[in-house]
Amino acid sequence: MSDVSSLRDTIVPKSDRINADTLMAGPETVVIAGVGRGDSETPVRVDLEGRLPWFPCKSMRRVLIAAWGDDGRTWVGRSLTLYTDPEVKFGGVKVGGIRISHMSDIDRDLAISLTATRGKRAPFTVRKLVAAAPAMYPPAEFDKNLPAWRAAILDGKITAEQVIGKAEQKGKLTDEQKKAVMAPIESDPQESAE
Repeated sequence: MSDVSSLRDTIVPKSDRINADTLMAGPETVVIAGVGRGDSETPVRVDLEGRLPWFPCKSMRRVLIAAWGDDGRTWVGRSLTLYTDPEVKFGGVKVGGIRISHMSDIDRDLAISLTATRGKRAPFTVRKLVAAAPAMYPPAEFDKNLPAWRAAILDGKITAEQVIGKAEQKGKLTDEQKKAVMAPIESDPQESAE
């Protein structure tokens, strides 16, 4: 029997981009992998890690620029939470649209006034996205890599501090794992006897 613990994938619309229907199951926090120009209808393309691209509407582009500036290159690596707002209208009909609820890399919540309808503005608030605790370095992978790291340290190819720095790019090390990397390394006693 197949896994039914999450059926979210069964309601994803067939499309070349995320849209309001994509987020019907709930908000998603995503990481920006790239930013580029779109076409005249959708002028900004935001590539997302592990997702289809997002083409933000003009109001959400205004939010992005107000929060992060107009240089799209600086957006890469930043996170935001997207959700479906069922109240978004197009041509006077409620069709739903994608909105931003939270953003990383802002000092505090951001409140701005956006165009709601022709000639009318409404307040819009984006909350500061608090980063989740970093993932831990996988213990089995650590145990597998430790002998090679210690050999490289012994050979003078890398320092223990550099090993820890590189490992923590993948996941946080526990204090015990750091001690194992930093432990004094003695050369093989058979080598010194020869």
